[in-house]
Formats: sequence, C-alpha cells, structure tokens
Amino acid sequence: MPVSAAAIVARLAAAFVLAILCLAPAPVGAASVYTIAGVEVDVTDTDASAAKMKAIGEAQVKAWQRLVARLAVEGSAKKLAGMKPAQIGRLMSSLSVEEERTGPGRYIGKLNVTFLPDKVRATFAKNGIAFTEKVGPPTVVVPVWNAPDGAVVWGETPWRKVWAESGADQSVTPMILPRGDEIDAQALTAADALAGDGQKLEAIRFRYEGAAILVVVAEPVGENAVRMRAAGDTPVGRVMIDKTYTAETGGVEAAARIAATRLQTLMTQKWKQENPYAPPRPIAASQTMSLSVPFASTQEFSALRARLVGTPGVTGVNVVSIQPGGALVTLDYQVTIEQLQAALAQNRLRLSLVSGAWVLQAF
Repeated sequence: MPVSAAAIVARLAAAFVLAILCLAPAPVGAASVYTIAGVEVDVTDTDASAAKMKAIGEAQVKAWQRLVARLAVEGSAKKLAGMKPAQIGRLMSSLSVEEERTGPGRYIGKLNVTFLPDKVRATFAKNGIAFTEKVGPPTVVVPVWNAPDGAVVWGETPWRKVWAESGADQSVTPMILPRGDEIDAQALTAADALAGDGQKLEAIRFRYEGAAILVVVAEPVGENAVRMRAAGDTPVGRVMIDKTYTAETGGVEAAARIAATRLQTLMTQKWKQENPYAPPRPIAASQTMSLSVPFASTQEFSALRARLVGTPGVTGVNVVSIQPGGALVTLDYQVTIEQLQAALAQNRLRLSLVSGAWVLQAF
C-alpha cells in the first residue's frame, strides 16, 4: 500500500524528535552528590577474604574523606578525622563493587559508596560544619603547557595529565577537561588559547556544554616549580591568578598538581560559601506551561533541552512538536515563575513573555 507524503513527513519528524532525545546528555547534577564513585583499594591480609573485608573498611574511609572534601568548607576534615570505619558505615546507604581482583592474601578493587543524606547532614550539624549540596554550572578548563620548546594544548603534557587525574569534574563546581580529539585540535590551537580567541574558545565551550570556559596556562620554572596563570569569568565569579607553585619532591608534575588543586580549591570553597545548605522548603503544587523554543540546529536544541531538564524546580519536559527553527514544549515545574526564571538563568537560559506567549532562549 503506497505511503502518502504526509505520512512520510510525520515519520521523519518523529524520528527527528527521537534522535534529539537520544542525543541529549544526562543533565549536570543528575548523579547524587552523596555518591562517591571509583574508590580504589589495594589491600593485603592473611587471605583474600580477610583482605576484602579490610578493603571495604578502607574504601569507607576514603569515600567519606572525598565526600567531606566535596561538600564541606575547607578545614572540615580535621574536625572529622577521628571517625572510624564502623561510624562511617552507619552513614552509608549502599556499597557496590565496580571492579575487583583477588589473589593469595590480596584484594584489588574499585568501589562505589552512597551515603545517607539525612545522616550526613546531622553529622555536619553536630560538628558545626558548613556545607553545600548544590552543584554549580560546569566550567570547561583548557590547560595550556607553555614550555620553553613551545606551547601545547592538546598533546600529552604534565599539565594535562594532572587535570585528567584530578577528578575536578566530580566537584560541586565541575571543571570539564575537553577530550583533546581531532575536533578539538581543529577548533583551537595553543596559540588561539594563549591569545584568548573568543570565537574559537566559544566553540569549545559550546561543544562541552559549559557555562564558562577558562584557559589555564602553566609554565615550568626550573625543575620543581610551575607558574600558573588564569583569567576569566566563571560561575563563581572572576578568576585572576598569576602565581608560582613549588614542590619539594616530584619535579614539575608535582608542582603542576599543587597548582591545579589550588585553583579547584579556590573555586569550590567560594561556591560553598555562597551556596550554603538550607533545609528544603515545602514542595509547591506542580504547574505546567507551554513555551516556544527557537534553535538553529539539532545539536543546539539537544544541548538546550539537557540544560532545561537539569534546572532545579523543573519536574518534566515534553516535546509537543518540532520543526526546523523551533519547537513547542510543555514544561512542568514546582516553583514560582520568578524562581523558575532565576534557576533557568543559572543554566544560561532566558524565559520571557513575548506577545503573551512564553519563549525560552539560550544566552
């Protein structure tokens, strides 16, 4: 039976919507801030079973230390240093094994640990520790290694290595390291990054869906020091750094690690201070609005939708219709319009009333 042109168009439109939904990445903050993933342990004992039990206790302590570093203000670890694995275990809701290997008297594993929010909050309160649960918009970090033999942005360098190993993407102020693949290399050179080429940097920021992009330059100074320079706007405000960091041992790579850690600490601590935890307010009744979403490409709509889904207060996003240039969407939310607009603005989205109809645009 022949298929009509209208039916073909309808099927293509449906496939188009499905493709967009499948391309949309998981929203930032979807994973619980109380889950610590990839805790590595390597323990020996009298036998493999004893080594595994010992490793679980060690994983609990490591996960707790990482959780405190993630959520609590600087210096909090000292107040909680005396906690034993059994005490930490009572704060946990689950522990799962991601990878494991055993041998005679040895256990090597990578574990995921999830903590109970209410119990963690109570522990922090008992010890007078300020903390946050809010995850900020991500910043794309472009690490340029400016050595005497030339600047490198995408190649293997000590500077890129420490950022890749830093876990900065898992903090409350996520810092995303670009993959450094062929697409990145064609979009941005080291010279472009050092010159602060706005158009080319914007292409990298857009690709990784960052709220901001920050070029961080490291220059080796002698055999055990690194000069770090960074200047730019981020979700925590203007960053201005020009400082030399020295490592007692480990050479320039150790100095680079100190520098990267210091920048992350400065950003996360400012975020925690400006976004302290507050008990949740009673949930408002759910509301629904229809809005128009103009876009220039499928990729732009995919990125925009992901940011919309991840906005606090938004409980549902449904695509009603889509065509080249724009989409009609219904949005479910549980806050006031003013609160919704403010939350969307944090994700670089503007919700405005135009000729009596709601319009959502990226900025």
